[in-house]
Amino acid sequence: MQEIELHNDELDFRTKEAFKTLRTNLEFSGSNVKEICLTSCTPNEGKSNTSFELARSFAENGKKVLLIDADLRKSVMRQRHKRGKVRFGLSNYLIGKSNMDDVVCDTNIKNLYMIFSGPVPPNPSELLGNQQFKKLMADARREYDFVIVDTPPLGSVIDTAVVAKRCDGAVLVIESGAISRRFAKKVKEQLEVTNCKILGVVLNKIDMGGKGYYGKYYGKYYGKYYGKYYGKYYGNYEKQD
Repeated sequence: MQEIELHNDELDFRTKEAFKTLRTNLEFSGSNVKEICLTSCTPNEGKSNTSFELARSFAENGKKVLLIDADLRKSVMRQRHKRGKVRFGLSNYLIGKSNMDDVVCDTNIKNLYMIFSGPVPPNPSELLGNQQFKKLMADARREYDFVIVDTPPLGSVIDTAVVAKRCDGAVLVIESGAISRRFAKKVKEQLEVTNCKILGVVLNKIDMGGKGYYGKYYGKYYGKYYGKYYGKYYGNYEKQD
């Protein structure tokens, strides 16, 4: 097993409580809901940060958690890596070159383990739909209390629909005031086709007048960060009325 140190920034009280509430609501979704994927409609909605903080919240509550970075196209989760060498990731496992013990990272956050995306493959959707991913999710279900899977925006690529078939439920992260109801409904319908239970929606990046964590931090950091990386890779997306 690989060992790494993550950036582990402390959240303010209000934000930390928001993730505790999200965690509690998911726990009440049923004892059989253990593997949860998170997606969004488009890039720049704070999905990966929500995945990480949710996983950390479960871990801080004493649950053994595996966070899987399933964005094989353009991962931003790797920026969480602060120290230590990540030699193998999810793509290495999916092509049969590494086993589960090789790709799992033990982190400096108690109870939190991660699998990073690994080298970018030419066929992400096909790899995520193969038997290796099915086996990984089955093995992870036995080993961990919760498995959180961070996926690409479903409004951009189909990868999330492939992953959702192997999960007990999905959470849709939507940026407040940025996504039309029609577009959100379309993404919701795409999730429903997979027969994955939709557990709920996280309304993210709420305008709080530039004050507090969400108003200042998300707007300044994630708008710039996601726009640079996802925007460059996936292209521009026209907002619908």
